[in-house]
Amino acid sequence: MKRIKLLDKNLINQIAAGEVIERPASVVKELVENSIDAGATRIAIDISNDSRDIRVADNGFGISKEDIALAFARHATSKISNKNDLWKINTLGFRGEALASIISIAKVTCITKTKDDINGNKASCQESNVDVSETGCDFGTTMEIKDLFYNVPVRAKFLKNAKTEIGYIQEIVQGLAVSHPEIVFSLTNNNITLLKTTGSGNIEVVISEIYNNALINELKHLHNEDKQAFLEISGLVSTPLYTRSNRKGIYIFVNGRMVKCPICLKAIDNVYADLIPKGKYPFAVLSLTLKTEDVDVNVHPSKREVKYREPNLIYNFIYYSVKNALTAYKLPEKTLTYEKFSNSFDIREISNTKEFWGTNFASFEKNSNKCYTQTKISKMNKSENNNSPATSAFLQQQTLAIEENNKLENKFTQIIGQYKNTYILVERPEGLEIIDQHIAHERYLYEMLKVNLANKGSISSQMFFTSAFVNLDNESIEKLEKHKELLEKQGYIFEIEENKVAIKQVPVIVAQNHADNIIEDVLNCVNTNFDKLEDEILIMSACKGAVKAGQKLSNWQMLDIIEKWQTTKNPQTCPHGRPISKIIPTKEIAKFFLRNE
Repeated sequence: MKRIKLLDKNLINQIAAGEVIERPASVVKELVENSIDAGATRIAIDISNDSRDIRVADNGFGISKEDIALAFARHATSKISNKNDLWKINTLGFRGEALASIISIAKVTCITKTKDDINGNKASCQESNVDVSETGCDFGTTMEIKDLFYNVPVRAKFLKNAKTEIGYIQEIVQGLAVSHPEIVFSLTNNNITLLKTTGSGNIEVVISEIYNNALINELKHLHNEDKQAFLEISGLVSTPLYTRSNRKGIYIFVNGRMVKCPICLKAIDNVYADLIPKGKYPFAVLSLTLKTEDVDVNVHPSKREVKYREPNLIYNFIYYSVKNALTAYKLPEKTLTYEKFSNSFDIREISNTKEFWGTNFASFEKNSNKCYTQTKISKMNKSENNNSPATSAFLQQQTLAIEENNKLENKFTQIIGQYKNTYILVERPEGLEIIDQHIAHERYLYEMLKVNLANKGSISSQMFFTSAFVNLDNESIEKLEKHKELLEKQGYIFEIEENKVAIKQVPVIVAQNHADNIIEDVLNCVNTNFDKLEDEILIMSACKGAVKAGQKLSNWQMLDIIEKWQTTKNPQTCPHGRPISKIIPTKEIAKFFLRNE
């Protein structure tokens, strides 16, 4: 058996570097965070040699001659001094590992000067050895890293291609720039500028500089405070109409530190679950502030992970903060009506409007008795043969209906009609609005069912008399039995006999669907993630109960759909995440036809 011995300093640092320095982006993160802690207002990052040469220059406090050699020693730091300080960390760096790790795997030159020093100092580092000499320079610190991983070729082989690695670096710098809008950042790769901010101090300006101005229009401000728990959150979240294909647009900062926080991500995912399509993600910048003793940032050497003293409290605080910000976002208030009728309209449609959502669209029959025009009513009043009580009552009903029609015409903007029996066209002051009738109705039904389930504990159902027994495999039978209680709360009641199932009760709004289809839809739901099963069934019920694409609607039906849709908390998208409406601006239409408006 070999004897135990101490490892040499450079090997110790290389082992530590495996945790701290994962890739070139890790070096950039550590150096830029040091610049931020040093009070820099300008930070320039230059990348070359396939991301293996890195230069970070700042105008921060600099490092004094007495401390420069010590700065590269392992576990040497100015940011903490005892164990109690670990729970009072207000800086981005504190472990004293980064510089020692970097000089063990790269050739490093540090040029630095404080405002009080006459001359600057230069530290040349290689294989964990540090040589210091005087030099002329401006105040601040410049770190030059050459040949990263030159002495650990195995680590170098694990790097991705140059484009991917610079992408990781850009993500890091973007996050740091967003969290510190008061600092001027610049990032270049082979002398090509990838990012540049002006240090305006305005987060929206920084986002527009990193992304584009169009994104700003899709973001909503968020701010919430829990003074009792000493929690505060602020930031920006995108409306459901803006989505991304990955989570790279989600920035989370805890006490100013950019972190990967599964609790925050879970809260955000759950808020957007029924607002955006699956596989899509929002843009969000969330800055969470809490007492330093309530969060542990010393979980991992990279300092990207945190643990909370009360994770459930944090989850709920973030969830409801984001949810309320999106709930507060409404489409511009709109009032709408049906088209003007030339001669008549349906009295029964007026009387049935209030009960519209409790009826089956497919069986919504028109009354054959048409309303007379005002001219016809006047003629009937003059006729001697039309003075019976029944006729008088009928004429009074017709007059009231016409008055109601006139009131609505004066109050609302006009509904133009349907396109392809699928889209409702609405004339608005700012342009032409196109509304998908199915998903507008689906959004309303989904929220209505959700409220009913929350308030009453179950959803109203009705008997399903046309259902026959359907053969299912054992696995499907087991799943239905397993979720029987949940399904019954949702209004779905099955009768199971051996390997056969018949549906006996369903929610009122889906009663027009075929029994076989309902069983198939329910099975599709129970095959999803159990954590979201309740919501999946609600979405399915709303989808099946909503009017269909291609279904012709009367003007009153279109009006009622839109009015109900506008009362929803999240009118931008359906529960599947599809956008519900689109406005084509009048200016855009006029421009196409070469009109000057």
